[in-house]
Amino acid sequence: MNKLNKLGMTALCGSLAAISTANAGDLTVTGGADMTWMSKDNTVVGNPIGIGSNLTFSGSGELDNGWNVALSVAHANGNAYSNTNVTIGIPGVGDVRLDQGVSGTGIQRMDDMTPSVWEEADGAGISAGITKIAGVSAGGNIQFTPSDAMPAGLVATLAYAADADSSSTTGDKATGGASSYKGSGWDLTLTATSELHGVEGLTLYGGISQVDQYKNDSAVSSDSEEKVYGAKYAMGGFTVGYQFSDDETGLTGVTSYENTSYSVTFNVNDDLSIGYNHIESDKKGSGALTAEADSFQAAYSMGGASIRIAEVDVSNSAYAETGDNKGTVISLGLAF
Repeated sequence: MNKLNKLGMTALCGSLAAISTANAGDLTVTGGADMTWMSKDNTVVGNPIGIGSNLTFSGSGELDNGWNVALSVAHANGNAYSNTNVTIGIPGVGDVRLDQGVSGTGIQRMDDMTPSVWEEADGAGISAGITKIAGVSAGGNIQFTPSDAMPAGLVATLAYAADADSSSTTGDKATGGASSYKGSGWDLTLTATSELHGVEGLTLYGGISQVDQYKNDSAVSSDSEEKVYGAKYAMGGFTVGYQFSDDETGLTGVTSYENTSYSVTFNVNDDLSIGYNHIESDKKGSGALTAEADSFQAAYSMGGASIRIAEVDVSNSAYAETGDNKGTVISLGLAF
């Protein structure tokens, strides 16, 4: 992406003076726009034309003691604040990331990592209303990624939140909103590549999460526990993937969600890719149903522009018998 603007990051460096005197850094702005056309079978969608835009402010700097500092402030569609995170890189130790908002920390990064040419099976705009693993990402959290202590080809992350489902505050010296049931919790994730296991093209990953929940509520029976494991294998132009995740809610109503995803993609050439993605989610407990989504997708890139098409077929959206949906989404994306 091209840089739209570059500014001295004096304010950020000044805020880190308590750690060490920092050198001046850069603040860059990147962004993009997606223009879409959506149609649904036998459903009135109103105006099918949509446009989405987003901006991300990214900063970086270096402290006098050799530590690196990176800042990201994300604004989603309509310039709505989405997330802020600051990552402090400590040579020989690893990265410490302070995250405020849902931006894919901990186990939530692995909610669906099966390969795709555009989006997840239910992510192109026609939702299946599936509950996926979230871990501690809903609350402000701290994530640690060790560096030199790990063997080559293995990446580990450990995330912690004091209140795993509370809303995050957007200002300092303030607290986030109160949660419903969840308290403190942690996530642990591992990703292994061929440098570790020796099989070229194969990536293995998995994670676990545990969050304390308030037992003095009739809706709660135990703590929340989540797990995920999956694999991706690339050979030639093909990439295949499989993933399973389990969310043991610890609630007396809906006791768990078991999600299975698989997909295959093929790079026809450097610009054109096609793929198929599937996800299904078994809801256990009261009102138990299985929600599913299938999606055939194609993506074609032209420099900073891309054209993407998805045919989506959803059954039992939001675990309801009346939630069947089919449709086509066409998107023209521009990156700056």
